[in-house]
Amino acid sequence: MPAYVIAHLQDSAPHPDIAEYIERLPATFEPYGGRFLVHVTPHETVEGTWPGAVVMIGFPDLPQARAWGNSPAYQEAAPLRSRHIEGDIIIVEGVPEGYDPTETAKAMREAAGE
Repeated sequence: MPAYVIAHLQDSAPHPDIAEYIERLPATFEPYGGRFLVHVTPHETVEGTWPGAVVMIGFPDLPQARAWGNSPAYQEAAPLRSRHIEGDIIIVEGVPEGYDPTETAKAMREAAGE
């Protein structure tokens, strides 16, 4: 199943380190089959608040996403961003083709004693 790295990054002032990070980032994830799905494009907040920017990188599977996050190339580049932009980054596995959310709802109802 595919996996995704999702970053919610707070707004920041332009900085040469951030530009270098952006330039270096693709070379860190491409060896793991990663590709940008979203990269700091405008977003519409439907519920709640979401200041800042969204970055989403897709990977073929969870092991590849984890390997990228732990790779020396990414670990070397990451401080270029983290010194200047606060944010949260998660790795999440996608759902399989044909996923049926009613099964999840059924399990919740059973757990709730319904």
